[in-house]
Amino acid sequence: MHDCRPLLEKTDFPAIRRGKLTTLQVNLGYLCNQTCVHCHVDAGPRRKEIMQRETVDTILDFLRASDVKTLDLTGGAPEMNPHFRYLVHEACQLGIQVIDRCNLTILSEPGYEGLAEFLAEHKVEVSASLPCYLGENVDAQRGKGVFSASIAGLKALNALGYGMDGSSLMLNLVYNPTGTSLPPSQLELEIAYKKELKERFDIVFNQLFTITNMPIKRFGSWLISKGEFEGYMQQLKDSYQPANVDGVMCRSLLSIDWQGYVYDCDFNQMLDLPLPGKAQTHLSELLQENVEGLPIAIMDHCYGCTAGQGSSCSGAL
Repeated sequence: MHDCRPLLEKTDFPAIRRGKLTTLQVNLGYLCNQTCVHCHVDAGPRRKEIMQRETVDTILDFLRASDVKTLDLTGGAPEMNPHFRYLVHEACQLGIQVIDRCNLTILSEPGYEGLAEFLAEHKVEVSASLPCYLGENVDAQRGKGVFSASIAGLKALNALGYGMDGSSLMLNLVYNPTGTSLPPSQLELEIAYKKELKERFDIVFNQLFTITNMPIKRFGSWLISKGEFEGYMQQLKDSYQPANVDGVMCRSLLSIDWQGYVYDCDFNQMLDLPLPGKAQTHLSELLQENVEGLPIAIMDHCYGCTAGQGSSCSGAL
């Protein structure tokens, strides 16, 4: 695995500071039932890093002490954490909106029976990865058989009311490019997705989120191995839009790793880039601290969030 960090450290990206904290994004571990080429987490079936119950309780303590309204759960496959359902239930009891970043195939894995029903019961918003509406493209990026299992997962969610007109159960799809291109127009691609999935599989959903591939971890290593890292970074810089800086997700989000340590965003977490001016900071140290106005740690990968139409966990900016 190539180390991308030295190639990203020297940067001319503009300095940015935090706004009001509204979202806590929590990585419950790197264990995943898939191994995707574009994965910036380098997640997979052999990863052992899993958040423990004590850290989960710290997450809940922080939610009780803060004005955070949204808990965004990611991984790996966050549902593979044995404390996933406990955390979701307790957060919902606090009135927190929970987002599950679901790879869809986990819904049909042995041992996860009833997962879709659990999500619906707790009105969890599902952001589901589906990089294309064509099976061959999905399987090429995510592994053989992933597309058919993803379609089965979407049908199961639709059957519970997810994505349906008049339903409060939100189902959003997430698109990543298959290579070094930037995402196309989010609005135009959403129209195409809705048309194709409805006609081919009678599947509906609420919104499509387009996300730029970040030149870190597995994807960054792939770029280096192909001799395309510098070209991709230049493309991101050439596509920089200053107006996107105000909307980047790190201004309203904190990212928490599987051990409870705090980062400005999920990408900084994967680069082990701590909060500016601090050593590793544990979430328990921030229970009484207001982070609004603090500087945000930046490197060249930040251009990925500000290139073209912009990119965040909620899609284009």
